[in-house]
Amino acid sequence: MNGQNRKNIQIGSEVYIILKKDQRSGKRTKGIVKDFLTKKRFHPHGIKVRLQDGRVGRVQEVIDK
Repeated sequence: MNGQNRKNIQIGSEVYIILKKDQRSGKRTKGIVKDFLTKKRFHPHGIKVRLQDGRVGRVQEVIDK
């Protein structure tokens, strides 16, 4: 699932995000969602989240389990 719709993401979900510094390269980082930083239900570049390890980025993909 993509990370543009907030309804696809839950606290504790395993996701791939793109950190601000990696936007040009497109390098993705895997982690678990701690909290949401985007208030809207939809964002074209991905919902911004904070991972449990403190890193912040926009969700590119939600990993299905």
